Amino acid sequence: MTVAHPNTAGPATTTAAVPWAMPWEQARTLASACVRQPLPVVTRPLGDALGHALAEPLTALTDLPPFDTSAMDGWAVAGPGPWRTGGAAVLAGDHSGFLDHGTAVPIATGARVPEGATAVLRREHGTVDAGGDLLHLHPAGPEPGRDIRPRGQECHAGEPLIPAGTTVTAAVLGLAAAAGYDRLAVHCRPTVELLVLGDELLESGVPRDGRVRDALGPLLPPWLLSCGAETVSRRAVADDPGLLREAVRHSAADIVVTTGSTAAGPVDFLHDTLHDLGARLLVDSVAVRPGHPMLLAELPPTADGRARRLVGLPGNPLAAVASTVTLAAPLLRRLGGHADGEPCRVRAAAALPGHPRDTRLLPVLRTDHGVAPLPFDGPAMLRGLVLADGLAVVPPGGALPGATVEVLDVPRRA
Repeated sequence: MTVAHPNTAGPATTTAAVPWAMPWEQARTLASACVRQPLPVVTRPLGDALGHALAEPLTALTDLPPFDTSAMDGWAVAGPGPWRTGGAAVLAGDHSGFLDHGTAVPIATGARVPEGATAVLRREHGTVDAGGDLLHLHPAGPEPGRDIRPRGQECHAGEPLIPAGTTVTAAVLGLAAAAGYDRLAVHCRPTVELLVLGDELLESGVPRDGRVRDALGPLLPPWLLSCGAETVSRRAVADDPGLLREAVRHSAADIVVTTGSTAAGPVDFLHDTLHDLGARLLVDSVAVRPGHPMLLAELPPTADGRARRLVGLPGNPLAAVASTVTLAAPLLRRLGGHADGEPCRVRAAAALPGHPRDTRLLPVLRTDHGVAPLPFDGPAMLRGLVLADGLAVVPPGGALPGATVEVLDVPRRA
């Protein structure tokens, strides 16, 4: 089979099998660059914005803190001590009044500091006399510190807090709420339909009768979620060219992700399917191990004109993961409006074995001296990945101890 070169606009054509192995970095860049603009902007309540990308900068709607607040439990004091005490304690949420010079009032952490107060005396540094009306500083205690969080200590109203493109995390939600937001403008999540291909796959029980368990059906949706996607459907498709063609043709998802059928075996029908549908192949094989027989294609648009793409992953589990971080992750993050982070570069604590000609994605463990390779790193294995802190990008020929390599994140939780 020959396929359309990535720089041509025509659909794939079928004659003889000649895969075009694109360099790994070029394939990653192309997967992101093929998206002209992110998905549309929507406004979501805070609780529904988690995992989306901010569509506009987050700007403070108020000063933070919005008023001077006590940083400690103790007394708000005005002037030097000793201080006359009296009045009810000032609690968080109270509207505090004015504090006269030479007086003190009990105050709780987070409460608004009364006007006139010059400092907060921590509870452990002061003593009220037996009469209950005079507050003294402990003989060995320090002079009252401010222990006041001044208005605007963190930010002022109108100050930019987070740039557009930032992924909404739990911490972002907390800051947005503190800054006065009820809703956030975010990009829509890309939708994914996962098609798990192969008659040999079982969905339950132990492997038997020449068949094996489907590991990618459970593994991929959480991984794609970490890339900002929403898996709207996951289904098995038998080794039948007609069934595969109809499944891809009628998918309404932004991205169709398939597992298996990317090579040239007797039941690998994906290339013929793409040709029959008039798809445009952008990537057909990447010079990376594991995972080299991966592909990326532009599908015909949906009936309402939305663009669709297909990422074809190999069927071996670790090879599929390598293909996910190579093609699916940058594509999904760009489509969802997420900004590119700085590459994580780490020192190799030990020699990292490589492939003679291709880039290698190697499960590694972080140590005090850098990253070290893990065993069980074959294309069909997952034990190394389970223990891994990341995937090291190892150049052809390997990396010597002390060399600096890029390390790709692996999701630790969904």
